[in-house]
Amino acid sequence: VTPDIKRPGKSRLLFIDLGGSRNRLGGSALAQVYGQVGDRSPDVDDPKLLRRTFRAVQGLIAQGLLLSGHDRSDGGLITTLLEMAFSGNCGLEVSVGSEDPLPCLFSEELGLVIEVLPKDERAITSLLGKAKVPWRILGRTTKAKKIKVKAGGRIVLSEDMRVLREVWEETSHRLERLQANPKCAFEEKRTVFDRPGPSFNLTFRPKPASPALMRKKKKPAVAVIREEGSNSDREMASAFHQAGFDAWDVTMTDFLEEKVDLDRFRGMAFVGGFSYADVLDSAKGWAGVIRFNRGIFEQFRRFYKRTDTFSLGVCNGCQLMAFLGWVPWAGIEDRNQPRFIQNLSGRFESRFATVRIFQSPSVMLKGMAGSTLGIWVAHGEGRAYFPDRKILKDMESRSLAPVRYVDDRGKVTMQYPFNPNGSASGIAAVCSSDGRHLAIMPHPERTFLKWQWGFMPGEWKKNLKASPWARVFQNAREWCEST
Repeated sequence: VTPDIKRPGKSRLLFIDLGGSRNRLGGSALAQVYGQVGDRSPDVDDPKLLRRTFRAVQGLIAQGLLLSGHDRSDGGLITTLLEMAFSGNCGLEVSVGSEDPLPCLFSEELGLVIEVLPKDERAITSLLGKAKVPWRILGRTTKAKKIKVKAGGRIVLSEDMRVLREVWEETSHRLERLQANPKCAFEEKRTVFDRPGPSFNLTFRPKPASPALMRKKKKPAVAVIREEGSNSDREMASAFHQAGFDAWDVTMTDFLEEKVDLDRFRGMAFVGGFSYADVLDSAKGWAGVIRFNRGIFEQFRRFYKRTDTFSLGVCNGCQLMAFLGWVPWAGIEDRNQPRFIQNLSGRFESRFATVRIFQSPSVMLKGMAGSTLGIWVAHGEGRAYFPDRKILKDMESRSLAPVRYVDDRGKVTMQYPFNPNGSASGIAAVCSSDGRHLAIMPHPERTFLKWQWGFMPGEWKKNLKASPWARVFQNAREWCEST
């Protein structure tokens, strides 16, 4: 259950007040604004009621009767309601039924607001009644982005939701201007005002690997390679394992000590993180270990040249593949080699971004073209940079930029924060001409399970058997079986 309103214009809001209408204001945000502390603060006056409420709400969740819910805490009931409307991108019409609206709206007593459908109200209120949990209907949600609050029969607040959301965001915006590129901060402020929300699209049907496949004794082996400072190796290994691979944990020290030979592997995955703390720029130290050690370099060269192998580089691994010259094609001079440099925002970006997958030769993205999906990004140097613009044009003409950042309307964008790093042409991934090698800045291995998504449409949550990003790893396994 998340706080964002799910069915604007069709649902109602039910308030569970665990404070017994005491509405004490001591220690509240309202008191703080007026430079006061107060003498009566909220408390857990009835622990048994709290326990009954918890159990009742768990029962409602188990029966699928709650659309959304949010606790009453910092800022009081009015903040609870507004945050639900902000995240649901909609309006509200509510009545608190009190002559004095301040205590009712700003008290931070225990309580919660839940979003319900009218057809479910009888079942919900019956369950709450049996549990002796107090409740009352506050009002309804609306598609119109207008907030109306009544108290004692009179309107005490009537304002555009987007204006209130902008006020709510203002402190964060001012902090952003101090800790990031001010131009990016202002660009984000402009986009937030009237965002419609991400528009995802699926062109295929995700499904988990079959039990029969998982029971196979002989599986293609993939080396999940990490270096000092790497992370996400567990997620990467898990993603490949659930696609039917035999995933091996391999460190660069294993190569230096000649414990591992790449000839036994069909696949290689370079994980994310901050190898050597990025002190030499992202992945330069890691690339140096490979390029300047003759034995290791020869192993990697043989692996790259084989026609029955694939490689995946994510985040730091994506930067590494660029420095190795594995994407978009071999033979580019170092000075002209496409690479990934510091984000335009000037800081580390951790966001749930939206990308679109385009037609390309990539074997790992087969059958996914046309899909618009959410995915985690987490990098400080993720901006695709092309010293030679001719290479960018050649890449695009050959469809070697298969994943791109898009805005809420699904259009490729350079606008921050939809494009979190300022990558040219919204490029989030680069693949090789033969499709065997894919370097991608966002993290499919952190989004290959449904619960990992920062946001997923309700229908997808209900109907999909697997995360769309699981297909990336399944495609790799299917390719191995067919070659």
